[in-house]
Amino acid sequence: MSEPNDATFDIVILGGGSGGYAAALRAAQLDLSVALIEKGKLGGTCLHNGCIPTKALLHAAEIADQTRESEQFGVKAELVGIDMAGVNSYKDGVVSRLHKGLQGLVSSTKNITLVAGAGKLVGSNVVEVDGKRYTGRNLILASGSYAKSLPGLEVDGERIITSDHALALDRVPSSVIVLGGGVIGVEFASVWKSFGVDVTIVEALPRLVAAEDEESSKALERAFRKRKINFKVGKPFEKVEKTEKGVKLTIQGGETVEAELLLVAVGRGPNTANLGYEEHGVKMDRGYVLTDERLRTSVPNVYAVGDIVPGLQLAHRGFQQGIFVAEEIAGQNPAVIDEVGIPRVTYSDPELASVGLTEAKAKEQYGADKVKTYNYNLGGNGKSQILKTTGFVKVVRVDDGPVVGVHMVGARMGELVGEAQLIYNWEAYPAEVAQLLHAHPTQSEALGEAHMALAGKPLHSHA
Repeated sequence: MSEPNDATFDIVILGGGSGGYAAALRAAQLDLSVALIEKGKLGGTCLHNGCIPTKALLHAAEIADQTRESEQFGVKAELVGIDMAGVNSYKDGVVSRLHKGLQGLVSSTKNITLVAGAGKLVGSNVVEVDGKRYTGRNLILASGSYAKSLPGLEVDGERIITSDHALALDRVPSSVIVLGGGVIGVEFASVWKSFGVDVTIVEALPRLVAAEDEESSKALERAFRKRKINFKVGKPFEKVEKTEKGVKLTIQGGETVEAELLLVAVGRGPNTANLGYEEHGVKMDRGYVLTDERLRTSVPNVYAVGDIVPGLQLAHRGFQQGIFVAEEIAGQNPAVIDEVGIPRVTYSDPELASVGLTEAKAKEQYGADKVKTYNYNLGGNGKSQILKTTGFVKVVRVDDGPVVGVHMVGARMGELVGEAQLIYNWEAYPAEVAQLLHAHPTQSEALGEAHMALAGKPLHSHA
């Protein structure tokens, strides 16, 4: 679809990542005209540098482990090695197919004009791209995020790398220090260990994946110890030096760790610099765009979605916010998004999946005497025994009230979080979930068993 030199649209969207393209597709369905501006590839971080390529690496890592450990299932196989060219070819193939599909979908959708180029706000409702101006009756800022570093840490892309570089590595390093024990750090540590790398995680906070329920963190730490993934928690980094063979990291207390590579996995920062946001009245805080609960910025008819809005940096949060804003602009008055009801998954081995409040947050919010929990061990689940996985499903409820949190650890737990989010978001009581038995043998039974126990009618467990 071509446009005149000074085109006006119902919505101009700056950024074609998860939040931006979801907003464009939903707005087009609602018969609004959209200009979708993207300087890189449609699909953004998630498709090209985040969710999709990392999960492809994690699947390759799982295959490596299954091959290495196949004899315990009576299958004789030998792991000859990891062919990084082959792994990258598989990963890039997945990304390429999804990218082509998305490109085709957006390009063929009536009402969407796809604009390739770097956009910048030049007015409260005008974005300029390569000298051409696009005016929006409404603007959606969706400019995404970048891999962050720390002061005193100079990323060189060779010895000191970010997740972007890690995804493009053409070899399996002998040893890696992972600086940061959040989702990105533990996922890469998990991949590399499966590929035969000596891995050490260094985390300033007192535990790995500190945003998760404490029992989930402890279970992950136990599993990592068993897998011989080294980690040092409560240890802020002090300095890094390059050595003849790699890097040397000094952590609090003067302890040093050496490795071939240092992965800086300290989170992602908002991509908002030099885009004209502040100059045109958009209120910011440390680079993030501030919004109200309806995702409106301080400028009328200007909204923000995705990683630039403070909160969880998740692709599906971006989708949800993009859809919400498109419906808001179309006058549909959608229900405000409950951020706590957005599912969270860490795709390491074992996987962590959760939705709702942690036990500690629930006690803070409702009072310790009003909160009940039940932890169902996967040892009692037939399918988990077949898969030889360990972990648990933990349910947090308010006494005589609904389920306010679900926390799961074990293989394939990410696949169960869809049901968990329905339970949380529909404010189900354990007794309501307990009426519906799950297919046997499946891991979903563990979710059912935990709710049955909390409802006072345990089946394969003691309440």
